[in-house]
Amino acid sequence: MAAVRFGGRKIHVPGPPILRIVVGVVLILCGTVGFLPVLGFWMLPLGVLVLSVDLHPVRRMRRRIEVWWGRRRQRRRQQGKAR
Repeated sequence: MAAVRFGGRKIHVPGPPILRIVVGVVLILCGTVGFLPVLGFWMLPLGVLVLSVDLHPVRRMRRRIEVWWGRRRQRRRQQGKAR
């Protein structure tokens, strides 16, 4: 079973790879119309997360964003302690 590590947590993503890719693309496409009542912008990061299981370029992009976000949070915490 495939899994994604994000934010220190391990999330299992079931299903065959082609199904995961289709679900990820559909989530991203639905997320682009997030202004509609049922669909939301929350679908964009979820779609990227699902796609990152099977697609290496998406995985690299997600990992870079995760590292950037962690460093940013660490800097802000250090600045808050310095005050």
